[in-house]
Amino acid sequence: MQAIDHHAWTNRWRDWHPLEKLLPALTLLVLTLALPLLSIGPLVLAATVLATVRGAGVPLQTVLSVLAAPAAFLLAGIPFLAISLSFTAGFSLHFSPDGLLLALETSVRALAAASCLTFLILTTPLTDLVPLLRRVGIPAGIVELILLIYRLIFVFTERALTGRQAQAARLGYSGIQRGVRSAGWLAGALFQRALEQARRLEIGLAARGYCGELRVLTPERPLSWPRLTIVMAFVILIGVMGGLLAGGWR
Repeated sequence: MQAIDHHAWTNRWRDWHPLEKLLPALTLLVLTLALPLLSIGPLVLAATVLATVRGAGVPLQTVLSVLAAPAAFLLAGIPFLAISLSFTAGFSLHFSPDGLLLALETSVRALAAASCLTFLILTTPLTDLVPLLRRVGIPAGIVELILLIYRLIFVFTERALTGRQAQAARLGYSGIQRGVRSAGWLAGALFQRALEQARRLEIGLAARGYCGELRVLTPERPLSWPRLTIVMAFVILIGVMGGLLAGGWR
């Protein structure tokens, strides 16, 4: 999370209007869901990774580390789709070509969709998206809840790391039994801290006259129509290439 937030604030496209990054990401996501995925999926994946690394200047290792979690989850599910169980004549395992094709299509589609979101989160801070959420009519309470949760994630992640380092220094994870006990103590302490932090936030907001929405100043970034046009032209080109490849394979 800290690496994601760091690159979102320091990448080369940080000063772009958020719509110039949100609209291409959503369009590519729609193309991934609408077009034949074995043609459009690899194109979307390559385009988002290339834009994030070569365009925004985010290190390739960071992009791959963000995509590693969904990729591992998808790889773990492939055997369950490619192998079928049969209890007709006793217990038996069978390799299913249709199941393997379904697993491949699902994995490519999900990984391509995850790459679109990876491009967005690595190039756009959450605070830049808040004005857009308000303009499209998202209730103020939901927007404030998103910001608070986003902030508390970093607060409790830092506390969890500090607490675990303190436990490790006292040999709290020297064995399996000690490790489980230490993890339980750490989780209990974090839960108590979360309740205490929530009470402090409630008291602080009430003391400042909170009435359902926090007004903050956000820098105005002009929307560059030429840049947005160029970006969307590349997105449309990817969609056309995916459609042509799908037609050629048929």
